[in-house]
Amino acid sequence: MFANFAAPPRPLPTGFGLFLAHFGRHVPAVTLPDQMTELARQAKQSARQLARLTTAEKNAALTAMADALASSGPELQSANAKDLEVGRSLSLSGAMLDRLALTDARITAMAQGLREVAALPDPVGRVLDERTRPNGLRLRKVSTPIGVVVIIYESRPNVTADAASLCFKTGNATILRGGKEALNSNLLIARLMIEAGRQALGDRFPAHAIQVVPTTDREAIPALLSLTQYVDLCMPRGGEGLIRAVTECSKVPVIKHYKGVCHVFVDRAADLAMAGEIVLNAKCQRPSTCNAAETLLVDRSVAATFLPAIAAKLAEKNVELRCDAESLEILNSAIRNPQSAIKAAAEADWSTEYNDYILNVRVVDGVDAAIEHIAAYGSAHSDTIVTADAATAAKFQQEVDSAAVYWNASTRFTDGYEFGMGAEIGISTDKIGARGPMGLEELCSYKWLGFGNGQLRG
Repeated sequence: MFANFAAPPRPLPTGFGLFLAHFGRHVPAVTLPDQMTELARQAKQSARQLARLTTAEKNAALTAMADALASSGPELQSANAKDLEVGRSLSLSGAMLDRLALTDARITAMAQGLREVAALPDPVGRVLDERTRPNGLRLRKVSTPIGVVVIIYESRPNVTADAASLCFKTGNATILRGGKEALNSNLLIARLMIEAGRQALGDRFPAHAIQVVPTTDREAIPALLSLTQYVDLCMPRGGEGLIRAVTECSKVPVIKHYKGVCHVFVDRAADLAMAGEIVLNAKCQRPSTCNAAETLLVDRSVAATFLPAIAAKLAEKNVELRCDAESLEILNSAIRNPQSAIKAAAEADWSTEYNDYILNVRVVDGVDAAIEHIAAYGSAHSDTIVTADAATAAKFQQEVDSAAVYWNASTRFTDGYEFGMGAEIGISTDKIGARGPMGLEELCSYKWLGFGNGQLRG
C-alpha cells in the first residue's frame, strides 16, 4: 500500500519549519506519529485563525502568492528538473512525466488560477436559508469552512497551488501530501506561497495555513488520517490504487473518484465532422488526465463511415485502438496498412483508465445500448454524446449517471478552471456531498444560527 510514497523513514520537522529544514537547518528527530500529530494540530489552530481573516485580506494574500509564483519561473523549473530526474529514475511513463512537468505555460496557469480564485466571491458566511418559526425563533443557515483538509496526490505539482489557494480562500487549513517524485516542486511552491502570504498580511497570516508533509515515508498517510480530532476531510487525487488505499486506511471522511473511464458516443444523427474533432480532443489533447476519453461508442448506422475516418486521424497521433469484433472487422476491411495498432479488445479493457494514447472502440445499436455500456463499464466521471437530435441528447443526459454529462462537447471540460471555478480541489464521483469539479462552494460546510428572545421548548 502507498508504494509510490515508499522510502526509508527519515525524521523531519513539521509546519513552517520543514521548509527551513529542507534548506539545511538542523532540527531534532521526532517520531513519525508525533510529527503527523503536530502537523495536524498546527493546522487545526491555523484553521481558527483563518476564520478571522476578512475577504479582502484573503484576496490580498492570494494575489501576492500569484505574483510570487509568476515571478519565480526559473527557480520553479530548476526544482522541477530534479523531480523529473527522480521520475525518470522511477521509470514513470511518458504520461506521468507529462503530469509532473512544470512548463512556462503551466506556471503561468498556476498563477492565473490563484488570481481567479481571489476574484471569485467569498462563499464563507453566505446565507443559504432563513426562516422564522411560529414561536418567533429565527433560524439562519450559513456557509462555513470545513476546517482542516488533507490533500493526497501524485505528480502534478500544480495541485499544490490549486489546492492551497482554494482552501485558503474558504478558510480551510490544508495539509498537502504529494508523491516523492514531486517533492522538490511541491516544497518550493508552498514555500513561495507562504512567504508571499506573510509579506502581504504580516502577523495576520496563519503560519501553518499551508503545510506540506515533508517525509516520503508511506506510513505518514495512515498516521495523519487517523487524527480525527484534528483532520476534518481527506481528498486523494491520483490513480485508482492510491485512492483505494487512502480510502481503506482513513478514519476521516474521504471525497474521491477512483478512476476516469470517460466515453464519447457518436449517435446516428451526429455531425460526423464535429464528432471527429470531439473524439480527437477528448482522447489526444491531454491523455494523461482523468477526463480524457477512454472509450469511443459509435452507432451502428454510421460506424462504416465514421470509424475508418476517425481511425486515420487517430493514427496520426499514434493512438492504439482496442476494438470489439464489429469495429475490428470494419477497420480491417477499410484500412489495409494501419499506421497504428488496431487490435481486439479484452473484457478488462472496457473498464480500464489508460491515461495514455489508447482508445477502446465499440459499435452499439443506438443510444439505449450506449447508455447500457456506460452503466456497465463507466466510472461516473464524464461522458458525452454527439448528436443533432435534441431528444436523443436529452435522454442520454438524463439516463447517464455521471458527474458530468455533455452534449456536443469534449469530456476534457470537466475541470474547475474550465467550469469558471478558478482552480479546483479535485473531482468527485461520489453521490453524497460534492460531485464533479470541486471549487470554493464545495469546500464549505454550514451551520445553523438561531436568534431568539427567550423561547423555550415545551
